[in-house]
Parts: sequence; structure tokens; C-alpha cells
Amino acid sequence: MSAHFLDRLFSPNAIAVFGASEKPESVGGRVYDNLRHSGFSGPVYPLNPKYKRLDGQRCYASMDAINKPVDLAVIATPATSIAGVMHDCGRHGVRMAIIISTGFSTGEATGATLLKKLLEIARQYGIRILGPNCLGLIRPG
Repeated sequence: MSAHFLDRLFSPNAIAVFGASEKPESVGGRVYDNLRHSGFSGPVYPLNPKYKRLDGQRCYASMDAINKPVDLAVIATPATSIAGVMHDCGRHGVRMAIIISTGFSTGEATGATLLKKLLEIARQYGIRILGPNCLGLIRPG
């Protein structure tokens, strides 16, 4: 039986957390900490170019540095950085992303422009997205 695309969301083998941080009040820090202490058996890779290590684990500046398969990306970075993050994920075969960022529905043209760009990148690489702002699971293409 072939794998269902939702397996990468509900049963990933490896997870990358963009925006991981040592700051307990940051969303990326909370997500990273929760995943590491939740009983998830696969690797959880923290990504943040500001850190060399987080909680004793190597922290990566980009997917290039991981150089291993990742099924799911959790993205908790500013909306303006997500296009670059999505390209990074796409080039490395990540096909499922959860986006936990603000700035897409600010009521300004900027939010709409960022969202449009995000969807174009998702379609380009075949990345399915959960979020932003409860858009639901977006199927590219």
C-alpha cells in the first residue's frame, strides 16, 4: 500500500522547526521544546541561523546543513521570511509544512502579496500547507 500524503503530517519520520529558539515565549521555541519532550521518536531539527546549539542539540542555519530527509517542516518565522524557507524546504524534498506565522491577513496588500507568493512556491515544489491563518490543508497545483 502506498503512503498517503497525510502520513507526512500525522506520522512524520523527521521534523524541522524553523524559528526554533531558546526563548520560552517564542512560538518556535515552544514548538521545538514540545516536540522534543512529546515522545516523538524521530529527529527534530532546530533551524535558526542565530544559534549554533539549542538545548544541547546542534542548531542548523538551513536545510543544506541537515542533509537528511525531512517529512514535515514547522515554520514559526516572520511572514516576510517564509518564501525563502519554503524554497529551502522545496529544494530538499520537504512536502508538508505547518505555518505558524502572522502577517498574512493584516488587511494590507503586503499580507495578500506574501500569501500569493507562498502559494506559488508551494505549487512549484508540491508542498502541502497547513495554515497560515486557518486556510486549511492547501493542495498545490
